[in-house]
Amino acid sequence: MAKILCVLYPDPVTGYPPVYARDSIPEITSYPGGQTAPTPEAIDFIPGQLLGCVSGELGLRRYLEAAGHELVVTSDKDGPNSVFEKELPDADVVISQPFWPAYLTAERIAKAPKLKLALTAGIGSDHVDLDAAIKAGITVAEVTYSNSISVAEHAVMQILMLVRNFVPCHEWVINGGWNIADCVSRAYDLEGLDVGVIAAGRIGQAVLRRLAPFDVRLHYFDTRRLPAAVEEELGLTYHPDVRSLVGAVDIVDIHAPLHPQTYHLFDADLIGTMRRGSYIVNTARAEIVVRDAIVQALESGRLAGYAGDVWFPQPAPVDHPWRTMKHEAMTPHVSGTTLSAQARYAAGTREILEDFFAGRDIRDEYLIVHGGSLAGTGAQSYTADGSGSPGSDAG
Repeated sequence: MAKILCVLYPDPVTGYPPVYARDSIPEITSYPGGQTAPTPEAIDFIPGQLLGCVSGELGLRRYLEAAGHELVVTSDKDGPNSVFEKELPDADVVISQPFWPAYLTAERIAKAPKLKLALTAGIGSDHVDLDAAIKAGITVAEVTYSNSISVAEHAVMQILMLVRNFVPCHEWVINGGWNIADCVSRAYDLEGLDVGVIAAGRIGQAVLRRLAPFDVRLHYFDTRRLPAAVEEELGLTYHPDVRSLVGAVDIVDIHAPLHPQTYHLFDADLIGTMRRGSYIVNTARAEIVVRDAIVQALESGRLAGYAGDVWFPQPAPVDHPWRTMKHEAMTPHVSGTTLSAQARYAAGTREILEDFFAGRDIRDEYLIVHGGSLAGTGAQSYTADGSGSPGSDAG
């Protein structure tokens, strides 16, 4: 039987289970474009429960132990003495989340000779050294589309928070103030602004569709141009490269995967070509931007605001400058782990495990690496050139 090593974020400080705000969540059976939501043979949880933390266990323990497998769940993932490091050498399957990633570096993969499946509960597998996984014959899979709309909604929220200067307004309220002039001195309408989306995949297109009713001018860049009918429907302006886009918009919204071509793409030079007073929202990956270049651009006024929920490393250290920099609307990495999203990616995780243990083909759209090469979604979203993915050396 197999050993499954599952790394999840810690339980609530107030205890588990929490007191839920709602009694149920809507059932989503399919996504835009026709892909069906996860279809496991069964689930052992109630949708809407907190599943992504250690005690939630993604609702997997009953299923796995009934089949004779061993499940180890921990949040202790970093450093040579971590539970993850100690349990990894004889693990057959590793499950991790983008929000609390267990970095599977080439060094760690070399210490795990039994590892056959690296599974992301959610979307985004750049915490795995894909080149090393290919060489080791490890299948890498993720629950594609399970939380794409969750992330898109978060991005739209953060765009509005920056432009409307929400965070300082809220701080005045909780501090007992009523300082309207201070609140509105950096507040604007979204209407009429130019908004550019980098990477118009599932999340990027969802953002574009949600922003269209705000009467903004929409721009996008992607390596694959959208159909003309979609561009016409949404009134999109296509840009052939990132530099062309960022100089033409007021707000840049990033949804690209992290790979060698996007690593530190937003450096001081590129940011310097943006309009003064622009905004950046990044719910993709932190290392697409240069950390200190963001801080400096906010201080100089080149950027009017920066928001996102991705950091490097994760969790971010207490002294990370993005916690205290000017004009930010940062959150921990939570955009894709709402209770609604957790129900879908927990179900998808179980579906992938059911197929894996039964020797059935895993859905092509869930595959990132399989059979010694990039596969499925991975062949469209990632690169493998023999070098480690940027940031994959984080321990």
